[in-house]
Amino acid sequence: MEFGKLEREIQIDATPEVVYEVITSSEHLKEWWPDDASGIEPVPGATGTLKFGDQSCPDAKAVPLTVCEADPPRRFVFRWANEEAPATETNSFLVTFELTPSEGGTLLRLTETGFREQGWEAAVLEETYLDHVRGWEFFLPRLVKYAGVVQL
Repeated sequence: MEFGKLEREIQIDATPEVVYEVITSSEHLKEWWPDDASGIEPVPGATGTLKFGDQSCPDAKAVPLTVCEADPPRRFVFRWANEEAPATETNSFLVTFELTPSEGGTLLRLTETGFREQGWEAAVLEETYLDHVRGWEFFLPRLVKYAGVVQL
């Protein structure tokens, strides 16, 4: 198995404009993905934070996010890091959302890369990759459901 690129494709019963808002706004992100999100704006260079878990617990994470590209309502690209540091090519994952009008809604293509760039040994690389696969398999259906009811 190749652990360098994760790809998913889903159909969403919402316009690209709605889906774009749902994947680029702190307010909407926390409804389907992290437990909390702050400071995220769809502007290249903008930075924000994704928070996972109860922040009063030691296993909670605050993950920095940096917007790389924002082309509404077609494309949104960001880096998110494993560490509390600015996201770079060697400490982060690159996530690309591509939105295409399809069947009265939106076809969303997700690509995540950056696994091999971390320099991890094979077992860590595989486990991290599979953890992200499991994560997107859990969160993307939540995105589909949430975007389907959002009104702009």
